[in-house]
Amino acid sequence: MTTVIRLTRTQLVRFVEVELIKPQRTSGGNVFRQIDIARLELLCDLTLDFDLDEIGLGVVISLIDQLHAARQDLAVMAQAIDQLPIQERACVLASLGRSLTVL
Repeated sequence: MTTVIRLTRTQLVRFVEVELIKPQRTSGGNVFRQIDIARLELLCDLTLDFDLDEIGLGVVISLIDQLHAARQDLAVMAQAIDQLPIQERACVLASLGRSLTVL
């Protein structure tokens, strides 16, 4: 069993109610995965160390989720590029290089 030391029961209930945490629901109750525990620790840090309210927490967590999704998308694209024949891969990478220098 994992304990998030700085987390109160009231906070846990509220985080689940506003869906900042989405535990797996089973007939025996909520099951918190390791990712949920890490997220709870982050929420506690943001609440206590940065004094973020519920709205601020929602914004920050949404941005973090978007960043993780973008990283996953990037990894999938990189894998797809790696699967291309070498000449096509070189063209794609050259095009990406030109695009990145414009930014």
